[in-house]
Amino acid sequence: MKITRFEDLECWQEARELVSAVYGTTMNGNFKKDLRLSGQIQAAATSVMANVAEGFVRRSTREFIQFLFVGMSSAAEVQSHLYVALDQRYIDQKYFGEIYDQANKTARIISGLISYLRTRETKQTKSTKQTRETK
Repeated sequence: MKITRFEDLECWQEARELVSAVYGTTMNGNFKKDLRLSGQIQAAATSVMANVAEGFVRRSTREFIQFLFVGMSSAAEVQSHLYVALDQRYIDQKYFGEIYDQANKTARIISGLISYLRTRETKQTKSTKQTRETK
């Protein structure tokens, strides 16, 4: 299957699930009153989605990989903010685990895409180099 839109990427779809979970949790109880933390975790989750999309449309593998790394870092940021929310008792262990695992799943899929793109880029570079040497 050829991927023609960023919405087709599994990592973007999983990032969207992460955003939904984060927003759902931050709209409740004391979490919603902590505007700074809720805003930061929402921004970090949204950043995962946005960086996958923005990198995809750059049409350069190197730039795409760079944006994927930023997105993966944002997933780790979500996980870090979750510890603050847990420690402040804004969320319980159940919600912490669910969202943490979703961030981890998203980051693993992004990491797999990075590995795939790097391998493909290396193969293309070798192929181009061999083509030039045979001319």
